[in-house]
Amino acid sequence: MTADKRFGYMDHARQALGLVATPFFWLADTPARVGSSLGEIFVSRTELLDENARLREELMLSRQQLLLAESLTVENNRLLALQSASALLEQEVLPAEIINVSPDPYSRRVLINKGSQDGVFVGQAVLEANGLMGQVVQVMPFSSWVLLITDASHVTPVEVSRNGERALARGSLDGDTELDLEFVIPTQDIEVGDSLISSGMGQVYPKNYPVAEVVSVRRSSGQPYATIRARPMAQVWSTRHVMLVLEAAEPDFPVLADETDSGADEESSLASVDSAN
Repeated sequence: MTADKRFGYMDHARQALGLVATPFFWLADTPARVGSSLGEIFVSRTELLDENARLREELMLSRQQLLLAESLTVENNRLLALQSASALLEQEVLPAEIINVSPDPYSRRVLINKGSQDGVFVGQAVLEANGLMGQVVQVMPFSSWVLLITDASHVTPVEVSRNGERALARGSLDGDTELDLEFVIPTQDIEVGDSLISSGMGQVYPKNYPVAEVVSVRRSSGQPYATIRARPMAQVWSTRHVMLVLEAAEPDFPVLADETDSGADEESSLASVDSAN
């Protein structure tokens, strides 16, 4: 030991013994290393699963926020279009929102969130940013039913913006979302692509408001009337925001009093003048 300490005689022997003992040390440490590796594997997998779940939740929330932002953008654009359309009208309008659709497959009606408490009345015109929607047919205190122009029982007086040709646009009888022009003789100048606007006849709808676009014209020899189809300009089944025309239009003709009533009024006025004198 003294010689080894002072002269290092056993260094080579210790190195040889250490080399021989290395595999035994490695085998003795194997269980600890294997356990540590397995622990790291399980911990890493759990962390990855937790992180994956967290990222999935964040992705879902981000998608919901994106969809909400897109829907708000679309709604904002529709409201801006509605405001621009109302500026073209001479009458005042009341904005409303569609809150329900009639479950009856043979009736094309929608429910709006305005009623008699808001000044809504039966026969009131309902407009959309792009065109006519319909008219109020039933009024309740806080809501009203609107009959759409695509209903088979609804007739809208229209005229061709290009030349003033007049016609009646009725909701399609086959349940489609288009309009049929009635009583159009073959010689009338109506062609595919013509824009139809409200004529103002009947004093229900404001004059010159967009109604529909002609999509097909068929004139058959021997038939008294042409078969014409038009597509409504209003987004009848996709829009949520509409406006109601507040001011009722004046009658199309003067209201004449009865001659006897006018004579009595004249006599009473003359009598009042004499008494004053």
